[in-house]
Amino acid sequence: MSKYIKTDIAVIGAGPAGATLSIFLAKRQIPHIIFDKTEFPRDKICGDGLSGKVVHYLRKMNNGLLDELNQKSNLAAPSWGVRFVAPNGKAVDVPFYSDQKKSNQSPGYIIRRIDFDNILVNAIDKKYADIKLNTEVKSVEYTDAGIILKAIKNEQELNYQCEMVIGAGGDRSIVAKKLAGYAMQPEHYYAGLRTYYENVSGMHDQNFIELHFIKDLLPGYFWIFPLPNNQVNVGLGVLTNQIKEKNINLKKTLQNILNEHPTIKERFKNARPIDEVRGWGLPLASSRKRLSGERFLLIGDAGSLIDPLTGEGIGNAMQSAHAASKIIERALIAGDFSEEYLSDYDKLFYDELKDELRLSEYIQRLVQKPWLFNFVFNRLHKNKSLQEVFTGMLSDLDLRAKLRSPGFYFKILFNR
Repeated sequence: MSKYIKTDIAVIGAGPAGATLSIFLAKRQIPHIIFDKTEFPRDKICGDGLSGKVVHYLRKMNNGLLDELNQKSNLAAPSWGVRFVAPNGKAVDVPFYSDQKKSNQSPGYIIRRIDFDNILVNAIDKKYADIKLNTEVKSVEYTDAGIILKAIKNEQELNYQCEMVIGAGGDRSIVAKKLAGYAMQPEHYYAGLRTYYENVSGMHDQNFIELHFIKDLLPGYFWIFPLPNNQVNVGLGVLTNQIKEKNINLKKTLQNILNEHPTIKERFKNARPIDEVRGWGLPLASSRKRLSGERFLLIGDAGSLIDPLTGEGIGNAMQSAHAASKIIERALIAGDFSEEYLSDYDKLFYDELKDELRLSEYIQRLVQKPWLFNFVFNRLHKNKSLQEVFTGMLSDLDLRAKLRSPGFYFKILFNR
């Protein structure tokens, strides 16, 4: 095996999941190799939103990363809330903080992935991480000696031997396909489109992100995310099985919304597109998949961990990376990379996230009933106290759980 470059840990993918894992591994003083098939900076099709969960893990990784976001006001826009728009057009503005005076730090940001991912990659600690960019891993195989990776860089073949491999390569992860046997499930997979515009009118002065639940897209939605320099990220996401059932042409649907929707078309009347429309896939966490096996773990989109309601993936990617770093350290100490031992990762991660995912799945089913969605939002639109409860639901799972209670709808029904 002398022809093989050896390492205990190999991470395939240097997006938010892989870069976050690398940073946490370095904090645990664990040497590793991290691969990515591209050079950075590079674009990634996304909504570009960073939730409060992302902010939380940035603090755990390195508080200087938040300082960098705040200093780069030409790249990152602070966001203080979200605007939900029901199918009937009724909108409810929900701040992320019920009392904004409690913090001068914005709870969320919007920043293009080409910039955010580059910030994370640059934060990787090269003392512990051997970064192999522009290096594509073409095969992953089990052998008696461990995992063998074959990679290509500048048309040169490179061979690596590792004790375990972490799939962080997004929804097309070679580890997920080859070792976990993943296949796309249309009922648990969003197809998304994204583009950029400038000079869109009617944006919130505190950069609220906008989620428009348009009837033909349910349970998907159309979004507008504000960026610096009078620019916005515009897009939509639709369940893949709904596209087939409803015969939806995504690009045509996006243009119809921009040109014909009663309220949206006015806001785009003087707007100008500044990028082409691009598409990508989002594997949802609405179907629990195994995240580990003999000598491997899956993190981020490679593990199908995108929130089934909001489509957010970066926060869950970083959370999974943090959990994986703990299990990797334990496995190295124990010298045990078996499927049974590594299954603790599934338990650790899903225990942390199960209530949040279960609730998102429940609300996603609610969203599929336009009449109920409209009814709830009509009441919220009129009632300030209910709006405050809804604000708390965004950050408090106990409050969000009220959506499962008949008493909550009784309160809405009688406007109490």
